[in-house]
Amino acid sequence: MSPDNSINSHIGQSLDDSYWQALFAQEESVAELIVFPDPEDLFCSENGQSSQTHHTVETLPRKDKNPWQTAQTIFDDDETLELPVTGYNKGGLLVYWNGLQGFVPASQLTDFPQFHFEVERTRALKNWLHKTLKLKIVELNAKTNRLIFSERAAGVTAKDREQLFEEICPGDHLDGVITNLTNFGAFVDLGGAEGLIHISELSWSRVIHPSDIVQPGQSVSVMVMNVDREQDRIALSLKRLKADPWHNVEKRYKPGQLVTGVVNNIVNFGAFVQLEDELEGLIHISELAEGSFLHPRNVVQKGQEVTTRILTVDGPAKRLALSLRLNGDSFEP
Repeated sequence: MSPDNSINSHIGQSLDDSYWQALFAQEESVAELIVFPDPEDLFCSENGQSSQTHHTVETLPRKDKNPWQTAQTIFDDDETLELPVTGYNKGGLLVYWNGLQGFVPASQLTDFPQFHFEVERTRALKNWLHKTLKLKIVELNAKTNRLIFSERAAGVTAKDREQLFEEICPGDHLDGVITNLTNFGAFVDLGGAEGLIHISELSWSRVIHPSDIVQPGQSVSVMVMNVDREQDRIALSLKRLKADPWHNVEKRYKPGQLVTGVVNNIVNFGAFVQLEDELEGLIHISELAEGSFLHPRNVVQKGQEVTTRILTVDGPAKRLALSLRLNGDSFEP
């Protein structure tokens, strides 16, 4: 399918080198842990000791003379390996292959639930200890000692993945299923390969965590933003299937106008009020009420319907300032 030129132009402007860095920031931080491990903090076994202390040279697989070259061959041939889990850290699982320490990010596990607390996540990862997983190498770099495996990739044939990558183009609309959530986005099974919806592409409004918008197992329609065939990465967007509510917002809202909305989030510096689907304004703490109070929650509650006065509207900056001090001197018409 040939992409629309206007869509491609818009998408191209929204993507830069920092985009992909942000998508995989979590995996990058975990890679550093693998290269410079602290046994007490990173490698855990059933008795809480370093997993390295439970494997002698006799119990480990024989190491090839050039294990990285062997790994590259396996990666190029799209082969599947069956490896036992030897340990875990907060980012995922540790495996040992051919004399090399490998890593399986939690986002690349087939059935890993979403947790909001690190202690729950770590406890769940412990359950994988000593289990054998079918894995594929998805990234390797001998210079940085980086060997990344994926259980999700092992469930997809090379033919299916290659066909999908050949057919899709930026601007295409696809259907998929949410497979996993991370702090930086949501992974989507497209039926042959996985794509990623970065947290900034989930909604036109602010998103604190992807679970606020989608859940694992949920069917979604997405738009393809970028296809990196060399890295087998697909960038997706959920919000771009909807009209941008900030477009022409100055024509719908004017300073001094009274509007009614629902408080959908409360923070230390104020309260956010949803005025339309994926369009919200901010009541700064100084505009919540007269006098002093400890926290914005002392004035408003989440889910409360409020009538506010618009102070300023800035469409390009996606900012809409509101005030509950309807008769205060903070507003200048």
